[in-house]
Amino acid sequence: MENKKQAKYLDVANVITQRIKDKTYMARTPLPDQETLAKELGVSRLTVKKALDGLERQGLVYKQSGLGTFVSGDIPIRSDIDSPANTVTGLKNEYHNSKVSSKILLFNVEFPDEQIQRYLDVKKIEPIYNIIRFRYVDDKPLVIEHTFMPVKLVPDLDETVLNDSIYDYIHHKLHLKFGHAYRKIRATKSNNYDQEYLDAKVDDPMLEIEQIVWLTNGQPIEYSTSRSRYDQRDYTVLENNRF
Repeated sequence: MENKKQAKYLDVANVITQRIKDKTYMARTPLPDQETLAKELGVSRLTVKKALDGLERQGLVYKQSGLGTFVSGDIPIRSDIDSPANTVTGLKNEYHNSKVSSKILLFNVEFPDEQIQRYLDVKKIEPIYNIIRFRYVDDKPLVIEHTFMPVKLVPDLDETVLNDSIYDYIHHKLHLKFGHAYRKIRATKSNNYDQEYLDAKVDDPMLEIEQIVWLTNGQPIEYSTSRSRYDQRDYTVLENNRF
């Protein structure tokens, strides 16, 4: 079973999502306030807030200052391959209602080159992990992730963690929190990994995300790229001015 704290907010999100789908909560109407939902569902207000934040990123709800949280209407351009571009939750949490699995293609501990030294703010004698994983959702190939992390910040990383969730390990085992992330999204050409594991053609465009993630104390903990075939994943941003 997943971490209890994590499961609670996901459970709350699932309850609210189902109520939106079955019209218990109608489009463009306010949800019950956080205190009411927390009392009804037997959780803290913080858990409800975390669930609502996740639903807002998905476009299911929107918040208005001083007025509360409202159910969004239908978004005609939404699709099943949409993925929020402005959140760092990890694939397992993003697809928490699906089976997420991994195939480890590379797992090394090595010394960083000059580029990784700059990106992770480490010295050349400080070891880092170099990880390439092929990720499946419901046994379907989705993304190839290439990740670098300082060993000093993520000790004792092993294949058990890599086959599950690195982010869950960081948050729930090491008790570290992400502060902010900088992310680039670009189109690029397919490489050998894409062609072998994602069944991409030589001339297929790929969607690549390059990012650096920092902890709340400002230390960079991850530099990574993730690549998906152009027809397997979309990245979305939901903007809410909250006026």
